[in-house]
Amino acid sequence: MKYYEKTINENIIYDGKVVRLKLQEVEIQNGMRAKREIINHPGGVAILAYKDEDTILMVEQYRKPFDRLMIELPAGKLEYGEDIEICGRRELEEETGYKANNFKYLGSVVSSPGFCDEKIHLFKASDLVKGSIGGDEDEFINVLEIKKHKVLEMIKSGEITDAKTICAFMY
Repeated sequence: MKYYEKTINENIIYDGKVVRLKLQEVEIQNGMRAKREIINHPGGVAILAYKDEDTILMVEQYRKPFDRLMIELPAGKLEYGEDIEICGRRELEEETGYKANNFKYLGSVVSSPGFCDEKIHLFKASDLVKGSIGGDEDEFINVLEIKKHKVLEMIKSGEITDAKTICAFMY
């Protein structure tokens, strides 16, 4: 059987600063019609930053959808059309105050392909040097230095649940 979904109709329900929500009517392979709610997102970057061979820079940030602090890799949203490495280097410095002499692309992951087209590009940063911390005026971040084995324990225990962080460690 050939799998496909042909878009019959599309309406933009919401067009915001970060996401666009579309409602599509599609024809599926058996000839029936179905509705799809799709979130468009410009994508992002996440950086696995090694302060030394055993210490990872992490960020702790309040995440409103979960109403709690979460520990994650430094990361940020791409602007439409922005180069992923430029974004990654900028986000690393803004969130941690460090720049990387070595910046290697690891790969990418899709966060939730059932309803969202967000793709997160993963980088490994090493040979770090001090830069300037920055960030958005509505963003409050604690920079943490955590030993690699401890990060893995935190993932296994469920203390770290952020998918991009877990995926970066799989690379």
